[in-house]
Amino acid sequence: MASPAVASALQDVQQAPTGSKPSQYTAILEQITASTDNLTGNLNAYASTLLDDSIGIVQLRPLLAAFADAFRNVQDPDIKIEVGEKTVSLLQSKGAGQYEEQDTSIKEALADAYEATEDFRKSAQILASINLESTQKSVTADDKARVWIRIVRCYLEEDDPTSAFSHLNKVKNIIFNVQDKETKMHFQLSQARIYDAQRSFLDAAAAYYAMSQEPLVDEDDRVAALGAAIICTVLAPAGPQRGRMLARLYKDERASSLDDYPILEKIFLDRLLSPAEIKAFATKLQPHQLAKTADGSTVLDKAVLEHNLLGASKLYNNIGFDQLGELLGIDAEKAEDYAAKMLEQGRLSGHIDQIDRLIFFEGEASGERKTGHAERVVGKELRKWDANVMGLAEEVEKVTTMIQNQYPEFYASHAVA
Repeated sequence: MASPAVASALQDVQQAPTGSKPSQYTAILEQITASTDNLTGNLNAYASTLLDDSIGIVQLRPLLAAFADAFRNVQDPDIKIEVGEKTVSLLQSKGAGQYEEQDTSIKEALADAYEATEDFRKSAQILASINLESTQKSVTADDKARVWIRIVRCYLEEDDPTSAFSHLNKVKNIIFNVQDKETKMHFQLSQARIYDAQRSFLDAAAAYYAMSQEPLVDEDDRVAALGAAIICTVLAPAGPQRGRMLARLYKDERASSLDDYPILEKIFLDRLLSPAEIKAFATKLQPHQLAKTADGSTVLDKAVLEHNLLGASKLYNNIGFDQLGELLGIDAEKAEDYAAKMLEQGRLSGHIDQIDRLIFFEGEASGERKTGHAERVVGKELRKWDANVMGLAEEVEKVTTMIQNQYPEFYASHAVA
């Protein structure tokens, strides 16, 4: 409720001639903002009176613009939220389409207040209600992208990558028309964070690494992005694609100064990871990076198991299910299951002999998904057999040639026969 002085002034301005109303409203607004006493009640009463008055659009727009400026300057976020919600509701009933610029300004300031109180979902919702297909003025691609990316970042703060992704897709449709480099940078960062939240760790690593090389980004932020790229690469499924990302990071001169460089080096060099190293690394991960997978293990557990399995393939020609399970710290059936999936997806090269309960490893994986048994690459042992058969054939050929040279008549008679 407005203070008596403000209530009286608002009552007087309603009865004043139309021509003198703009100046009186301006004076009342200055009177209200000059003091913090009863600011919520006074601003709400002012907005209600102003939007309920029979002032024409031409006179009302500059008065609303002045109110929006004053509203922006309110320091208390709770006051801002209460006044902002009331004003937005009043504008909606008045017909916000006639005052789009002022409506946008008030909603953006209200979104600021929601973010100040860490209510990011409310901020995203109020920003989403802004009309970006204005009929009053041309809204540029930069303006649209700026609002949508802000919505994306709010949903990411609320750990809602699904809603964030839907708004990021809107930005993708216009990003090539965006000129502002900072907006493009925020788009790349938002894309990386969404990939990360969705556990598309290889895509996230590539996006973070691109950010770490962006000269417009502060040095500290570039280093942070490089660290995030390393973490996402460690968590990514083991295989040729991760191997290529590991190589890029390992060769980056900046990586050696980071805390996670030792684990990056061990993974790049296909060395097995110890439980102590894994535990220390896990303390740096975010909640979604420690989420449980379908088999009950965490994303990190799965990544480490797959890495150690890939590392074992570099050490052994073949290994039994039981021995592999002991090496990986899991039971034999689970070890076989992990190996089978990696073989099927082309992230591990070799084949499984289920009768003898052996896994045969060979060379580097192609990274191409296997669609059937017929496409399986022949194992090392079978290739050795082929080589032995070829060697025997060559020796027989040599003996035959020697007989032909030493006893040509004998050879000719038997060859004819």
